[in-house]
Amino acid sequence: MKIAFVGKGGSGKTTLSALFARYLAASGAAVVAVDADINQHLGVALGLTEQEAAALPALGTRLPEIKDYLRGENPRITSAATMVKTTPPGRGSRLLRPLGDDFLHSRLASTVRTGDGAGVTLMATGPFEAEDLGVSCYHAKVGAVELYLNHLVDGPGEYVVVDMTAGADSFASGLFTRFDMTFLVAEPTRRGVSVWRQYRDHAAGYEVRLAVIGNKVASPEDAQYLREQTGDDLIGCFGQSPFVRAQERGGPLTLSDLEPANLALLAALRARVDAQVKDWDAYQRTAVDFHLRNAAAWASRAVGEDLSAQVDPEFVPALLCPPC
Repeated sequence: MKIAFVGKGGSGKTTLSALFARYLAASGAAVVAVDADINQHLGVALGLTEQEAAALPALGTRLPEIKDYLRGENPRITSAATMVKTTPPGRGSRLLRPLGDDFLHSRLASTVRTGDGAGVTLMATGPFEAEDLGVSCYHAKVGAVELYLNHLVDGPGEYVVVDMTAGADSFASGLFTRFDMTFLVAEPTRRGVSVWRQYRDHAAGYEVRLAVIGNKVASPEDAQYLREQTGDDLIGCFGQSPFVRAQERGGPLTLSDLEPANLALLAALRARVDAQVKDWDAYQRTAVDFHLRNAAAWASRAVGEDLSAQVDPEFVPALLCPPC
């Protein structure tokens, strides 16, 4: 299952992404965590030092290699240079499995040992560098994540948890459609709820499975406010947490130290994720739709080639992945 955590900056989505990845890994599940936020804090939230997190391989700086690997022997993709962030896989492309023995997982990912003794495989887009200022867009780096998810065929008991860019930035491409479940983290404030409304409205019509997690909820009134504003989309609330505060100070805590109500919320999130049903045909159709839009709007013109020809109309990822 592919899971996104979204929300406004400062809502706590990185903290909840890390806790959920830890919770899944502690159960023995295969977990890949991806830091796709411009503020690159997921590694530290999982337990790395700032120096260790800064040393992680950056997907955003390895795009030519990633593209060249993923296109494999797909005859519809003439070169890595003509492959854009929305390019869907086809026959001959290299498909990925979570924690597989491939270029991305073996060369561009690192294993983080959490305080619970479990391992989370961590990938990061990399920070916005000084040389990017005024000349580059962070969405170019996040394009590596979209390519990764487009080529990833995950099976039962495998999870990819993505800490997304803040607000509605993920709508700059089809990235917001690449998930089986999207959790929007909302504070009990008008600004927090407005981001949920914006995300809900933008995603309408794209079969995005969206649920709200209340965070920084300090009272029954906070929880009631979120329930009144978000209705049935609210899956639960994460309350004030001494565990999180101690962890942010560097405390060596395990999930057994997490408050029971907050631990129960993590269980509810997993139950919601596990209840989703995969539809690989729809997944590929949506990828193709956004690729054709991008090809017509800018991509074909940018590379000097008709990129609609990259679409393989007979391809469905899961059908070419026997273990699935």
